[in-house]
Amino acid sequence: MASSLPTLPQALPSSSTKTSFSLATFRSPFLRFNGSTSFIPSSISLTSRGTSSMTIIPRAAAEESDSNEALANTTFHGLCYVLKDNIDTDQIIPAGAACTFPSNQQERDEIAAHALSGLPDFHKTRFVEPGENRSKYSIIIGGENFGCGSSREHAPVCLGAAGAKAIVAESYARIFFRNSVATGEVFPLESEVRVCEECKTGDTVTIELGDSGGLLTNHTTGKNYKLKSIGDAGPVIDAGGIFAYARMMGMIPSLA
Repeated sequence: MASSLPTLPQALPSSSTKTSFSLATFRSPFLRFNGSTSFIPSSISLTSRGTSSMTIIPRAAAEESDSNEALANTTFHGLCYVLKDNIDTDQIIPAGAACTFPSNQQERDEIAAHALSGLPDFHKTRFVEPGENRSKYSIIIGGENFGCGSSREHAPVCLGAAGAKAIVAESYARIFFRNSVATGEVFPLESEVRVCEECKTGDTVTIELGDSGGLLTNHTTGKNYKLKSIGDAGPVIDAGGIFAYARMMGMIPSLA
């Protein structure tokens, strides 16, 4: 059935100029885009789903962001935490730790402490050390079907709250990718090769993003890996999520 919800104009930053914009359509409150936007990786598709009415404290809630800033200046550097295939949302955050959605910093710290705490026991290195709520690993590397399982938004939220900035995986579960964009917590990036077989937890890596793709450099091994373009999802994540982006672009009223 066609939605009767009102439509709002959406202006997406152009990759070639700071003053030129291309137009798409944003249909609220569902995360649905049409037109020529390249919003998702090639391996998944995006469908609509109702959003929660709960308050979300996104990664970039307290950050000022230039709406015309190009992704060419987006760089992440730090230690990586390496996983393999089919990391599901129960491994990312066990259901028992996802009873509430973080609406303040204290709850955000609490959910961060459980990030990747559901991994099997053979993962001897913890993503977040016991008693802590921040991880020393800012980049997560995975294999195929990262984020499969339930649709809970807590999965990308807990990773972002713990300090993760980006994930590099071969492919993503559709809903995890969408939740990452909607909350603005982490950049879900796709690798062109199986990077999880060539990197180890604790390697020092740098991710450089541009409008046409990205590059992951493993400084420990000296190897470089090309990343697929995240397209127009990039500015949405960089703004702190879909609602922060809509406010920034003047599509919905500011909270101020």
